[in-house]
Amino acid sequence: MDDTRNVEFALNDHFFDFVHDWDHKIYLTVGGYGSSKSYHVAVKLIKKLLEEKRKALVVREVFDTIRDSCYDLLIEVAEAMEVTDYITFTTSPMQVRFSNGSRIIFKGMDKPTKLKSLNGVSIVWIEECSEVKYAGFKEILGRLRHPTQSNHIILSTNPVSKSNWVYKHFFRDDAAKVKVLDDEELYQKRIVVIGNTYYHHSAVDDNYFVPADYIAQLDELQLHDPDLYRVARKGRFGVNGKLVFPQFEVMPYSKGLEELRQIRHPLRASGMDFGFVESYNALLRLVIDQDEKVLYIIWEYYSRDKVDSEIEEDIKEFRETQELIKADCAEPKTITYFRKQGFRMQRCRKFKGSRSAYTKKVKRFKRIVCLDSCPNTISELKELTFKEDKDGNIIEDEFNIDPHTLSAIWYALDDYEVEDLKGDAMRVRL
Repeated sequence: MDDTRNVEFALNDHFFDFVHDWDHKIYLTVGGYGSSKSYHVAVKLIKKLLEEKRKALVVREVFDTIRDSCYDLLIEVAEAMEVTDYITFTTSPMQVRFSNGSRIIFKGMDKPTKLKSLNGVSIVWIEECSEVKYAGFKEILGRLRHPTQSNHIILSTNPVSKSNWVYKHFFRDDAAKVKVLDDEELYQKRIVVIGNTYYHHSAVDDNYFVPADYIAQLDELQLHDPDLYRVARKGRFGVNGKLVFPQFEVMPYSKGLEELRQIRHPLRASGMDFGFVESYNALLRLVIDQDEKVLYIIWEYYSRDKVDSEIEEDIKEFRETQELIKADCAEPKTITYFRKQGFRMQRCRKFKGSRSAYTKKVKRFKRIVCLDSCPNTISELKELTFKEDKDGNIIEDEFNIDPHTLSAIWYALDDYEVEDLKGDAMRVRL
């Protein structure tokens, strides 16, 4: 680069290759707080659009958040690059226009009808991609097909829970038995290319221009919030938030069977949550150790896009064993269907506040043991966290994902009460 450049525009060394590389279709930038990843995405985008006449799209999950994030950042970067004579920023509509005919437009995934057409777009930047729904990413991936120019998708995000689609798609999805890249390898190598995907990892240490007191603040997280420290300071995937079930553990199948044989008074229960297109059918078998207050999850059925007759065939063993299935009371017609087919199925109880009450009930178990033969349950519950309100307080009946297997547990334990710390007697009506 020219030595006369504005010092604020000096690239951080770790991002130099990323900014100049356009040999790949997908660029995934994962980094901790203050690593300058979004800044360098903006540099990469402006530089490309100055060099070639292109149309780019910038996307966030909620459109109203774009003005104060991506749009303002592009203005800041253009000023640092000293190229504002060649670029015009407008707010109504929100666009960035270049003197050579290039354009940047902005859309929010909260209004998916606006994404019906990506006509003329050859580059898409998805900022905070972990907040975008997986279906939205796949829609963009399928629609981006400029006929004459190379197509590129740039994704930027802080690493979040491994249950998020970003980790499952680009790294590993144990439930689907898919492994693309070990995230530990990315942390060590910092830049990895697999197929047509360029992976880039960064931390605040890669940003030469961040104030020292900001790094000190991130370092302090290690003392009072180690989960956030891992995400914010180290830029590593993991839990970011309060775990719903910190006592959840995964156990090898053979060891689990051995523990189950030692239970003196086992209680068995099954619960089912219904789904179809976007949600999943989840049916779980549970065993409760009433003496030790341990919940075992020993078997799962998990499916989507199946009609009742197909599910009936899949779970026909329950008709033969006549095990009681407590099912979602919001689906009375489905329950009636299965009862007519010979299944012993009953509707659960729901009431105002039942989601929070049932979650608290499950949390009262001393241990929640899930056999490793239940990968979807593990995927949903191992790192399940509570959502938080704007003040950082947890919302007791909302989570970072929609956990269908937890709903199945709620229903299975519909008539069961776990003894609390006061020693109140358990009530069982299974």
